[in-house]
Amino acid sequence: MNEITGVKNKNQNAVSSQKAKKTWAAVKQHKFLYLLAAPALIYFAIFKFGPMWGLLMAFKDYSPYKGIFGSPWIGVKLFQDLFKDPFFFYMLRNTVAIAMLKLFFYFPVPIFLAIMLNEVRHNTYRKLVQTVVYFPHFLSWVITASLTVFALSANMGFVNKILASMGKEQILFLVDPNYFWPIVLIQSIWKEAGWGTIIFMAALVSIDLQLYEAALIDGATRLQRIWHVTLPGLLPTIVVLLILRLGQIFDVGFEQILLMQNSLVRDVSEIFDTYSYSQGILQGQYSLGAAVGFFKSCIGLIFLTTSNYLVKKSGNEGIF
Repeated sequence: MNEITGVKNKNQNAVSSQKAKKTWAAVKQHKFLYLLAAPALIYFAIFKFGPMWGLLMAFKDYSPYKGIFGSPWIGVKLFQDLFKDPFFFYMLRNTVAIAMLKLFFYFPVPIFLAIMLNEVRHNTYRKLVQTVVYFPHFLSWVITASLTVFALSANMGFVNKILASMGKEQILFLVDPNYFWPIVLIQSIWKEAGWGTIIFMAALVSIDLQLYEAALIDGATRLQRIWHVTLPGLLPTIVVLLILRLGQIFDVGFEQILLMQNSLVRDVSEIFDTYSYSQGILQGQYSLGAAVGFFKSCIGLIFLTTSNYLVKKSGNEGIF
């Protein structure tokens, strides 16, 4: 028996050695490709995988003087405190509501805009429109929030000035909770929809032109060509981006919400990111902030894996 076990171990070691040699041979053969990928790998190692040690803070009574490893373990107490917090329901409701608004109303806009730009045959006009819709992406959220205040404030907002000139009452857009979610949605569409068309425009280029020619010969109208050729050609890209978006379902825009937030709309504007900032950074409860981030990551992982599984079961290609 010992001899048989020894032979099996030798065979396993030999197989492992052969696999290692093949791996290193492949690395040497494609060394320039790995060299090109090295900056991205280093970035993810330093800024994505390295900070994951900080997740330990969610299970510890963290003290900056003792450090992460020196702080005492407290188990899941912070998660219990989070779920018992009176504001937890509001945070969950607001985060889910804003996420669903962006998913159902913002996500399709870049697709629609890319298709419309693709149908424009005048190159100069198309480039002009692309430049105009790309430009807001390069503005910071501070500038975007300032423009929103300039447009919607009660005293100096030109929207209320127009309403006043028409003999109508002013609307307190920025302090009325009923307007907060629509304002956030419109801001996101105005700022990022144009930039989001870049990936879809690249996917449109890869669609075989012969498909359009065949559809045209068959008598298909422009709308029918879009429906039967363009959209199916975009479907793999749409699916991948949708899965990735679902993986970040609770990332609804910390900076945007923080800049638009005020005490009068806190009930509809408090999300997990702003709560983590106020409790973890401003009040020094770093462990609680880490627990909030860990909770968000778990929800995102569940959505990512579930959506990827459902997509693959439906016959489409997932991301893993």
